[in-house]
Amino acid sequence: MRYHRRGQERRVDGRYLGVLSADQNRTLTEVGAGTPMGALLRRYWMPIAGVAELDQTPTKAVRLLGEDLVLYRDKRGTYGLLDRHCPHRRADLSYGVVEECGLRCHYHGWLYDERGRCLAQPYEETAHPEARFKDRITVKSYPVEAKAGLLWAYLGPPPAPLVPTWEPFTWKNGFVQVVLSEIPCNWLQCQENSIDPVHFEWLHGNWSRVLRGIDGRPPTHLKLAFDEFEFGFVYRRVLEGQSENDELWTVGRSCLWPNCLFTGAHFEWRVPIDDANTLSVGWFFDRVPNEMEPFEQERIPCWYSPIKDPLTGRWVTSHIMNQDFVAWVGQGAVADRTLEHLGESDRGVIMVRRKLLEEIDRVQRGGEPKGLVRDAERNRCVTLPIIDRARYVKGFPRDQVAPEIAKTPGPILPEGFVFLAGQPEEVRRDFRRAMGLDREPARDVRARS
Repeated sequence: MRYHRRGQERRVDGRYLGVLSADQNRTLTEVGAGTPMGALLRRYWMPIAGVAELDQTPTKAVRLLGEDLVLYRDKRGTYGLLDRHCPHRRADLSYGVVEECGLRCHYHGWLYDERGRCLAQPYEETAHPEARFKDRITVKSYPVEAKAGLLWAYLGPPPAPLVPTWEPFTWKNGFVQVVLSEIPCNWLQCQENSIDPVHFEWLHGNWSRVLRGIDGRPPTHLKLAFDEFEFGFVYRRVLEGQSENDELWTVGRSCLWPNCLFTGAHFEWRVPIDDANTLSVGWFFDRVPNEMEPFEQERIPCWYSPIKDPLTGRWVTSHIMNQDFVAWVGQGAVADRTLEHLGESDRGVIMVRRKLLEEIDRVQRGGEPKGLVRDAERNRCVTLPIIDRARYVKGFPRDQVAPEIAKTPGPILPEGFVFLAGQPEEVRRDFRRAMGLDREPARDVRARS
């Protein structure tokens, strides 16, 4: 596929020339079965839920890459992901009943296992047991794995790669939480945010001051660099008041391939629900202080963050990721990239778009796309660029909990959990207890990006 990229290698009056054509924009944003981008993204495991979500209700309706599915955990603890509709009369299996083995349709009792095999058809087996009609019935199914408090689904062709064991998944003595939000826009404008460091200065730094009526400005960006590595791209920056000796330049942050931001202590996946909606999946690690060790979390909580104020109907703007959401949905359900005017700060965005188109071509030619993990020994711990790694691995004394190292200065932040609005009180309470803060008033924690 030809990409209008040559012009983007040169500038006129500080502006990068060349934009995506309408066809290229569709190629990058359409994710359904049979589409080029859909074929690429299906080669990767996608986080679709928190393990804790199925504690109370063992079934969950899921829409992923344009497919309507049902996620479940049966009484043995086996996870399954099936077509939402029963092959018998198309009943919604998200209302089905989990059994010792599999999911039974609530309408006529047909039973399916995690591989999509029909195990039972009560009346048909009574009326015509010799026919073994059930052996001729299957329902579409996909593999599911649990890792790091998340449930992962793979919709691609076999053999499936391994679910990556990213380095933070192996860390001890930490409080982890999973936070989900449904965003009404296409996945790509969310992911492009992951390779756009300058937005942090303006969307989070300047705008957070405007929203709170506070004077002043955050440090401005002086220098940017973007580098590709095996599992994505690294963006590096020098901010006003910092130097090239700072880890924001020597280490950087990661735009993790193909649809994630990784900042050192947390991940943000942008999982395509369909062409016009995205599931934001956040995984957050907070290292407990040395005085609270050893700490072992019995259960990783999972909660949904609201994105709109129910009283005003306006987008929530108080928290870091909520501010991101406002920027993403403001571009429309699917951003029209034919109307863009790209500049120097967009070099990373251009690199990611180009790589996506290259990887689409690779898959169409029968090749293996970027960033898959297939070696089990390597997958014991897949390392990534991490700023201040020692803080997460070795820990810190309790008197350093509140003044969290502000590696990316700038934003004015809310109290408590700064990334997303609506943290449940029980999660806040458990976090403070784990950190040894339950006798102290809540304090701000500095942000990422």
